[in-house]
Amino acid sequence: MTNEELKILLDELTALPLETEWVEFKDSNYNHQTIGEYLSALSNSACLENKDHGYLIFGIEDGTHKIVGTIFQPKKKKIGNQERENWLATLLNPRIDFRIFEINWQDKRTVLFQIDATKDTPVSFKGETYIRIGSYKKKLKEHPERERKIWHNARRIVFESDFAIRNVSGVTRILFV
Repeated sequence: MTNEELKILLDELTALPLETEWVEFKDSNYNHQTIGEYLSALSNSACLENKDHGYLIFGIEDGTHKIVGTIFQPKKKKIGNQERENWLATLLNPRIDFRIFEINWQDKRTVLFQIDATKDTPVSFKGETYIRIGSYKKKLKEHPERERKIWHNARRIVFESDFAIRNVSGVTRILFV
């Protein structure tokens, strides 16, 4: 994703009237445990909301969506002997992809985590699954109806039309679609 595409995305996300189940704004809270919990919650919630990604954005004031900037540098911190990004990735199950973008936006430093929505099972962090209820992060086990919906979404994915078709090209693909 280019810097211009990231800035357009940030404009769209901060234009939302409120935080959503799939978007979380933080100005400065960057505890690694909390970030892992949000990765789980936002991936699971993006699945429920039929979004491709969830977003965790640092440098944005929660209530106003005002750009305040951040000193958070996620790629510089180590936890034990591991870089933070690797530490987080290894504690997610299943291992979903997430990307970290550091952007200078409106003359303020901003960090955006783009988190893939889960496709086949609820995502846990350190063995616990999380979900967003409005703008709150909660344990998924406290909301079994939402967990059922995630599993239901997983069953709706048909191998032939979702996974296998990705590697079919040209005229052959038209026959499958």
